[in-house]
Amino acid sequence: MQSSPYGLETLWVQGDFVTKGVALLLISMSIASWYVIVTKALQLWRYGRAGKAAGHHFWDTTSVNEGLTTLGKDNPFADIAQAGVGAMRHHTAHKGHLHDQLSVSDWVTLSLRQAIDEASGKLQTGMAVLASVGSSAPFVGLFGTVWGIYHALVSIGTMGQASIDKVAGPVGEALIMTALGLAVAIPATFGYNALVRGNKAVIAKLNKFGFDLHALFVTGARTELANQESAGSSKLVALRGA
Repeated sequence: MQSSPYGLETLWVQGDFVTKGVALLLISMSIASWYVIVTKALQLWRYGRAGKAAGHHFWDTTSVNEGLTTLGKDNPFADIAQAGVGAMRHHTAHKGHLHDQLSVSDWVTLSLRQAIDEASGKLQTGMAVLASVGSSAPFVGLFGTVWGIYHALVSIGTMGQASIDKVAGPVGEALIMTALGLAVAIPATFGYNALVRGNKAVIAKLNKFGFDLHALFVTGARTELANQESAGSSKLVALRGA
């Protein structure tokens, strides 16, 4: 079966090193963007499950240590809870040194905020790749198109023929580069927007969980609003009761 004279195969075979370089760059950008989209989507799915555990199961336990078990490992909610526990222990162990400088509320706030900021930074990992691909891929493809059309016009001028059958092939092959650029940029842009929304939802849950943890460690109970939302099902006691 004879291959199409206007297809990708012909573009690759007849293209020069610039055309092939642009094609390889677009393929690399596509692979990188899809890798980020898939890995970040799986990350958000895991964090979503951890967020449900942090919003319900954690507060249904009878001690902080038992609550930490429900959060599992390798997720920001567990890291924030661990940071709060570590802050309480550190403040208690160094009470004589820290008492005159920072109250337990301030110390726990700083520790929880640092843990939340670290989790937010991890959520943003890879987003710059999607933003860069989404914004630059169309222009990379356009560069390949301009380069291809330039060579097509040079070839036509050399042969001295400008009939449709002579123009359609080279120009069509050049326009394929624009299509490739759009095919790379569109998924990256949609993926970026979807992941940004997912990250914002997770960060909102992290802030709420951190606020409830702060109230727990400082006052010994969650906030009144949080207790009302849980319909009185929360059994978790303060750290000193763990």
